[in-house]
Formats: sequence, structure tokens, C-alpha cells
Amino acid sequence: MTERKPERCYEAAEIQTKLDHELPHWRFEQGQIQRTYRAEGWKGTLMVVNALAHLAEAAWHHPDLEVTYDKVVVKLQNHAAGGITDKDFELALKMESVIQWQPGREGGALEGTPNQDARYRYIRYDP
Repeated sequence: MTERKPERCYEAAEIQTKLDHELPHWRFEQGQIQRTYRAEGWKGTLMVVNALAHLAEAAWHHPDLEVTYDKVVVKLQNHAAGGITDKDFELALKMESVIQWQPGREGGALEGTPNQDARYRYIRYDP
């Protein structure tokens, strides 16, 4: 097995700068980068949780989640490194791109269903 190099942890000011420029809906609190996703109810919340869980497992980086009826709070920190690393930022960016994606927004063949996809009814998208 190959030994992994220690990952660089970002300082608080660097974290805030990256959030301001790359992840404006995220915040830095209690040593973690955090994001709240809001849903219209339990079905939307479960869709968000399942998407986040799939991405985290595929990346082998597991966030803390707080799940309630109509929201999911994601908290990322690289526990092995003891801080916020590139791994946290990259997973957060991937989560944003998947959760915020809507068919038809960018054009192309993926236009959505004629009766509107259930995600339109259940997920509240940020502007």
C-alpha cells in the first residue's frame, strides 16, 4: 500500500476567501465548511440526502449531516488531516453542481419531463 502524503489544511482567512469566490452558499463555522439545503418537505429532503451520500461515498469523504423534515445541513471537515483541505472544497463543489442542477437550465437534450420532474416540486433551488 502506498503511503499518502499529509494533506495541507487551510487557514481560516484562506477558507473564507475560497468560500466567497467558489462556494457563496457555504459558510465556515466550528471548524467545518457548512451548507444548508432546503426542501419543500420530506421527499425532497430524502432526495438531497441520497444524492449527497452517493457523492460522499464515491469520493471516500464523509460529511456530517443534520436532517430534518425540510432541510439538510452538510458539514465537511477532513478529520484525518484535522482541518479543511482540498478534499473538502472539491466535494462541496461537486455537491453544489449536482444538487443545484436542473434539466433545461443549460439547454441541451436533458430538458426535463413534460409534467415537471418531481425535483421541481420538492427541492428549493438557490438563485
